[in-house]
Amino acid sequence: METLTQSPSPSPNRRSLIYYQISVLLLTYSAYASFHASRKPPSIVKPALGPDPSDGTGGWPPFDGFRGPHRLGELDLAFLSSYSAGMYFAGHAGDRLDLRLLLSAGMLFSGASTIAFGLGFFFKIHRLTFFVAVQVFAGLFNSIGWPCVVSVVGNWFGRSRRGLIMGVWSSHTSIGNILGSVMASSVLEFGWGWSFMLPGLFIVVVGVFVWGFLVVDPREVGFGAPEAVTEIEMNHGGGGSGGCSGECLGLGDGEEMGLLESSSKAEVDSVKAIGFFEAWRLPGVAAFALCLFFSKLVAFTFLYWLPFYIRHTAVAGVHLSQKTAGMLSTIFDLGGVLGGISAGFLSDGINARAVTSIIFLVCSIPVLIIYRIYGSISMSFNISLMFLSGYFVNGPYSLITTAVATDLGTQDSVKGNSRALATVTAIIDATGSVGATLGPLLTGYISTRGWNSVFFMLVSANSLAIIFLIHLAKAEITSKLNETRLVS
Repeated sequence: METLTQSPSPSPNRRSLIYYQISVLLLTYSAYASFHASRKPPSIVKPALGPDPSDGTGGWPPFDGFRGPHRLGELDLAFLSSYSAGMYFAGHAGDRLDLRLLLSAGMLFSGASTIAFGLGFFFKIHRLTFFVAVQVFAGLFNSIGWPCVVSVVGNWFGRSRRGLIMGVWSSHTSIGNILGSVMASSVLEFGWGWSFMLPGLFIVVVGVFVWGFLVVDPREVGFGAPEAVTEIEMNHGGGGSGGCSGECLGLGDGEEMGLLESSSKAEVDSVKAIGFFEAWRLPGVAAFALCLFFSKLVAFTFLYWLPFYIRHTAVAGVHLSQKTAGMLSTIFDLGGVLGGISAGFLSDGINARAVTSIIFLVCSIPVLIIYRIYGSISMSFNISLMFLSGYFVNGPYSLITTAVATDLGTQDSVKGNSRALATVTAIIDATGSVGATLGPLLTGYISTRGWNSVFFMLVSANSLAIIFLIHLAKAEITSKLNETRLVS
């Protein structure tokens, strides 16, 4: 590795850099996809746990009967509330501990929790407290994942084309949902316990690979401080002006040299990790965190309740089977893959994160209304509108949790403090996760009164998400107009 740092020829550096960047992207992508795969089984098995939609009978005690949907919503509350609380602590831990060990430990224990839930089927457990306790532990261990993977990716990629790179990379959320849906649905007919066993084993296996092969920092392989990675990118065509500038977010002007700006490892280690309340006061953090609160409420309501909604809503007059409903729900996630990539690409192109988020949020409102009204007419209508719903709902959610969180965690206001990224990322995603907790819980209660009320809640949430970004969007537009005047 000595030659990588000192050789005057840029070619070895460039080839080696690409190798490590691809490796980091693939491992972190697989890691977080496996996290989401392990979260998907509860939504897939909801139709099996709850009462039959046709006559209200059947189900797995204590989730049978009229109060079954309420208790299923309480399961979501147990997972997501502990996930939200754990996220705040995980951000601090990510800024202080070895990210590779922390991430792999979170994956292994998350897999164990998923498997433990499935064991309830094999041991015929019918106590609500058991399932709630398992979900609490699963939420805590799952909260470790996001701050870790974002920080690792942030170490390896500078600001240039961050929106597009992270837009593509953030598709791991939807791909993980699809993998989890396929694995859980494919074995549901053999008993709902198997729907937890496969995703649980999957995240454990991926966690072993992460522990063995992930390189979390360029200095570990001889590149020096992470700023050197950005310098190599810029000298070999990797630069560009993509991404929202600090000015348009109301931030500083100097954040153009990558995610970490310390000149040596000793200097980085001497920097004190940013405080919780200090991170909240960074420009733009509160606005995007509150926007994510409502947009993630919508996204996670679909994540946890879409198979249940499909199963309980006749398409062309026919109620679909549990397996078919689970498989069909993956269409929403396929739309989310394209939506996340499109949002990242557009935000780089127009250099405005808040404006891009608002565009997607505004478009999602009529799409959700149309999906509720016309989605049951035919299978083709259902699939098309579900795809569009996923596209517009997941676009801003993916953008804010990746590129925006990284922008805010590395802005000029932190003065080169590389240890702010995981904390800021955790604050934004944890605040969003509080909304994610609220949405599925409310759906469990509201759905018993009718699905029109649920969709009214979703449309209202996206409308509120737009409100919190309006002043940032105005700042971005004003910045663009000023740039245009200067050029002319």
